[in-house]
Amino acid sequence: MEFKVIKSSNPLPDAQREAILENPAFGVNFTDHQIIIEWTKDGGWQNARVEPYGPMLMDPSSAVLHYGQEIFEGIKAYRHQDGSIHTFRPEANGARLQKSAHRMALPELPIELFVESLRQLIAVDGAWVPKPVNEKTLYFRPFEIAAENFLGVRAAHRAEYRVIASPVGPYFTGGLKPVSIWIALDSARAGKYGTGEAKTGGNYAASLLAQNEGYENGCSQVLFLDAATHTEIEELGGMNVFFVYKDGHVVTPSLDGTILRGITRDSIIQLLKDKNISVEERTVTLEEVREGYNSGEITEVFACGTAAVITPVGQFKSREEVIGPVNPQPGELTTALREELTGIQYGLIPDRHNWLVKLSS
Repeated sequence: MEFKVIKSSNPLPDAQREAILENPAFGVNFTDHQIIIEWTKDGGWQNARVEPYGPMLMDPSSAVLHYGQEIFEGIKAYRHQDGSIHTFRPEANGARLQKSAHRMALPELPIELFVESLRQLIAVDGAWVPKPVNEKTLYFRPFEIAAENFLGVRAAHRAEYRVIASPVGPYFTGGLKPVSIWIALDSARAGKYGTGEAKTGGNYAASLLAQNEGYENGCSQVLFLDAATHTEIEELGGMNVFFVYKDGHVVTPSLDGTILRGITRDSIIQLLKDKNISVEERTVTLEEVREGYNSGEITEVFACGTAAVITPVGQFKSREEVIGPVNPQPGELTTALREELTGIQYGLIPDRHNWLVKLSS
């Protein structure tokens, strides 16, 4: 599919862009352009284009505003030391976008078109990719919405796929300092056979009430338990979680349809297998974590996701208890995995699994 390119007549001046890239805040400033591809029930995907970044004109009856028929992805562009620009496992993001689309009754964008959309945006906005220092990247936000003006409750007959991008620094500004996690005791993110596995906005909106409570108690993220028994650990508000045991093996909650299939999660599992470290994907209860911390069986906990990469977890807190050491420190395996993964992403160590895709030379 050919992309029509309409370049901005008023791009941000170079000096202003460079000032933003010096100290980028997460999701605050955006590049000069965006990608748009339209879909109709009768015509399929069409009218692919690069346009200047700007507001969307939307009818008040647009289906996405009323029924939440939308999905999104998060993926980064990394500038390497030679100036080339790469992204990390975009085919996996494209496949996950398709799975989310299927669950939310939206059209499935071909994976090759997903990857090409990133390449097209970099072709006009490559200068927005920061230099490879202090974990700076360009964060892509691909998303798809129902775009039909219609109040009936059915899958929309029109949709739009778009990509915007924002230069970002580290998601958590404390470096490798372990974060505290708030345990959601009276709310659930998703239920069995629901939309938990889809990357859709409603799942994140459902996490915000507990997230606010966590912020009020000095926590950076929120931990959700299963909706049925409220005893099993699922995931954080926007991250998967891993537990490292004293004998060296690692455990992460299994995917059962309520947990997002994290691409960083999948990459970490592969890196652990490369090190001949046993990885178990299984049910993990809050009681097991409590006892594991108290007995010393659990020696490290870390969370992971595209935005934050790998972040050490120091304590789990709730209105009833604090689980974890008083003065937590980043674990040895957590630190090693973070260095290895970011090293691959920035082209500093060999990419033995061919995860990187070059977007621009």
